[in-house]
Amino acid sequence: MRIVNRLLQVLPGLIVAAVLVPAAYAVPSATSQAEIVHLLQFVGASGCEFYRNGSWYDAPKAQAHLQEKYELLAKGDRINTAEDFIEQAATKSSLSGQPYQVRCGGGAPVTTNQWLHAALAALRRNSSAPIQKAEP
Repeated sequence: MRIVNRLLQVLPGLIVAAVLVPAAYAVPSATSQAEIVHLLQFVGASGCEFYRNGSWYDAPKAQAHLQEKYELLAKGDRINTAEDFIEQAATKSSLSGQPYQVRCGGGAPVTTNQWLHAALAALRRNSSAPIQKAEP
């Protein structure tokens, strides 16, 4: 009986603490965050068209959509790397399961998965290039 009484005394405080303390979630590393921001900006500035759930959208609308998905998934601790962002937010519709596609300059559509993985690889290649010192 003592244990029950003690639990009844402590329980309200635990409930209040659980409500007032914000949920903690993992934050992507600075490098991953920079890569994700780059990919989002890359989408928005691409001038390409993006296919989602039966309709084509311009680049700024695609960027806004992916930004919203990213923020939602990051809050759920599902995005820790740029690859997670591509796979979880930018590959397919969460509603229909249909893959997202992109077409640039009247070319044939490709999946956003392929397109963004290629963009990420290019970013990393360029980022890993040695810094050239200026000649005196």
